[in-house]
Amino acid sequence: MTDKALSDVLIIIRMLEQLDSLAPYAAMAKLGQALASPQRLRLLHLLAQCERPVEELAAAMDEPVGTTSHHLQKLSSVRLVNSRKVGRQVFYSLATESVLRFWLLFRDFAENRLSDLQLLRRLLEASRAESGAIDIKTLRTKLKGSKVALLDVRPRAEYEAGHIPGALSAPLEELPKLVRQLPKDKTLIIYCRGPYCLLAFKAHKLLAKHGIHALCLCEGPVEWAAANLPLERASSNGRPADAISRNKTKSRNPKQKRK
Repeated sequence: MTDKALSDVLIIIRMLEQLDSLAPYAAMAKLGQALASPQRLRLLHLLAQCERPVEELAAAMDEPVGTTSHHLQKLSSVRLVNSRKVGRQVFYSLATESVLRFWLLFRDFAENRLSDLQLLRRLLEASRAESGAIDIKTLRTKLKGSKVALLDVRPRAEYEAGHIPGALSAPLEELPKLVRQLPKDKTLIIYCRGPYCLLAFKAHKLLAKHGIHALCLCEGPVEWAAANLPLERASSNGRPADAISRNKTKSRNPKQKRK
């Protein structure tokens, strides 16, 4: 061993001797501190759907932009989210695919350990069961037939970023305008962001007021993809009617792609 190599080893030994035994865990605790907020956890849930500007995230959170920005900066400090600036807007997204996997594992772990979360999950499932709930396995079977219409009631940006194949975009806030355009000869199945999202529940109540029965999918596109199933991506002209008519047109002209 050379004198320089020996010197480097001695330096490392001194550094290890001076290292606080809690230092590694103090570093890990920073991640726990960033997650110790219901608002930040919900932001991870929203960003699991797609990239969003801070203003849209604040609107979804029903809180001031400054508050949402503060929470996002906390998540950014531990590299859970990334940001990019487009003009005057700042867009946020999950930092990597590993963050999405972590979020789903964290959520499942919390469900297994926390009795109050288990109770909430059972209440939501019971509510969906009353209206008619199905899971991904049942949905895949139904989609093999031709008598099913799948409605994605999330905001359009989330639909365009990734949706279950064959789904029609029908954002909740625009759904009342679409009632007359919904197919009457098919079973409607609605879905939103997943097991803790209430958009599909609200959509079901709205459709019921118009005498339209629909089933609710318990999971969302994130869970669909986590089951190693493909998502579709799309861009639209901005109106739900366009999305519905566009999908109908594609289904009526399957031979066009073969030419």
